[in-house]
Amino acid sequence: MSDETPVTPVSRWTAAHVAALADHRSAAIIAADSVRRVSAGLDVWDLWPVQEDDGAVAGFDGFELWMALSAKAVGDPVDRHGRARIRLLSRDGDDQWRDLGPVFPDGWSPGSREWSGSAIVDQRRSRVTLFFTAAGQRGEPSLTYEQRLFQSWAPIVGTQAGPRLGLWSTPQPSVASDGRFYDFADQAKGVVGQIKAFRDPAFFRDPADGAAYLLFAASLPPPSSAFNGAVGIARATDDGVETWTLLPPLIHADGLNNELERPHVIHRHGLYYLFWSTQAEVFAPHGPQGPTGLYGMVAPSLFGPYEPLNGSGLVIANPPEAPFQAYSWLVTKDLSVSSFVNYRGVGAAVAPEGQAARAVFGGAPAPMESIRLAGTKAW
Repeated sequence: MSDETPVTPVSRWTAAHVAALADHRSAAIIAADSVRRVSAGLDVWDLWPVQEDDGAVAGFDGFELWMALSAKAVGDPVDRHGRARIRLLSRDGDDQWRDLGPVFPDGWSPGSREWSGSAIVDQRRSRVTLFFTAAGQRGEPSLTYEQRLFQSWAPIVGTQAGPRLGLWSTPQPSVASDGRFYDFADQAKGVVGQIKAFRDPAFFRDPADGAAYLLFAASLPPPSSAFNGAVGIARATDDGVETWTLLPPLIHADGLNNELERPHVIHRHGLYYLFWSTQAEVFAPHGPQGPTGLYGMVAPSLFGPYEPLNGSGLVIANPPEAPFQAYSWLVTKDLSVSSFVNYRGVGAAVAPEGQAARAVFGGAPAPMESIRLAGTKAW
């Protein structure tokens, strides 16, 4: 593996791309009887599987291990972000989910709550490494929106009911913003959808050079637009995954969109497909606005240049009659797509709030979808 830092030709997702968005097929309406909570009284969202080093979903004697953000199913669902804990789940071959409890013991995480990440298993199937976002600071008197990237590992402990994980190592910082390539995501206060990003680490090993990388949701540093979402990247400094070097962003949407959330890469047929999720309400108000959905770009190498899939970037959109029904899509190596049920059956242009939101919030894994890829096309 070369020690040279690759030169990154930063690619842009632009207003012209979104303005070219033509008629598109939307996802199917999620039926009420397909919404099955993992556990009574528990909201889960932002799911990700434990994966092999090459990106395949890891199997454990008929089970898969997944993680998700979780919170008690009480009050306005928007408030769940301030109570989020990473939860360990198992999924069997019949798509049945089982709750295996919180990933970390109380007080183990360096943040006041935990946000999304990714996880990989080692080749010997002896341990799992988790990359995650610590939001705020442990013990802070009031919630802040500081975001930091951490990693931790735990041994795999087998049981008759499926795999379990042992005691986690003390979380260690992965990589931090220096204000050069990315904004400092250290706001004391903020509004959901408007805060700046340094979160959602996603592991990827590039088959071209064997190097390990972390992609993450980021924001460009000032002076840039208030809508300055970006896909950030860091490179492992050696053959391990203990230390990382920050690199310039792969993609940015300056002037177009504030949040390119949960970015991740699939390598297929010699091409690099970079996906992210975003919501209609985080597009700049004076420009073209796309629907809430899964978006993506494709390139001949990890470092670009990228061009938008389907001309606009849109891959999966919520149906217009249910614009809030699902969110946080994640594409795995076999082109399966996971997401969670958000506000199901809501046809209004504005998301519900308070008890009205609680009444329609799914808080559960959505039915799995799948996509196909061919060059610059995805469907």
